[in-house]
Amino acid sequence: MSIRKRLAAEERKEAKKAKSFAILRNCPTSPRKMRLVVDMIRGKEVNRALDILKFSKKEAAIRVEKLLKSAIANWQKKNEGERLEDNTLVVSEVKVDNGRVLKRLRTAPQGRGHRMVKRSNHVTLVVDKMQIVE
Repeated sequence: MSIRKRLAAEERKEAKKAKSFAILRNCPTSPRKMRLVVDMIRGKEVNRALDILKFSKKEAAIRVEKLLKSAIANWQKKNEGERLEDNTLVVSEVKVDNGRVLKRLRTAPQGRGHRMVKRSNHVTLVVDKMQIVE
């Protein structure tokens, strides 16, 4: 069984090397708010996604825009011979996971304290060429 696990892990590593992605960790925004922004750009062409994020009023859009630019730069670094203008890049996969949770106390009436939860998230954004089906 250990051989099978090792082979599967090596296969996943090779698949990961072929993708161009960027990861944002411990972003101090709740995952629910971040998913609202991420759902707007999932599956969209990269330039269109950048426009959507630039003109969005959500605070999380600023961080996702920066992450998308980083993923595009990673794609350019990986594919040095190809020009960005010649290819149609697409946001192929975006994933938002829960990050660490900070638990704080907030003062409440009559000498009590209520727990306040400050959530964070991890965002993974994958950029890939558009697959043309003929």
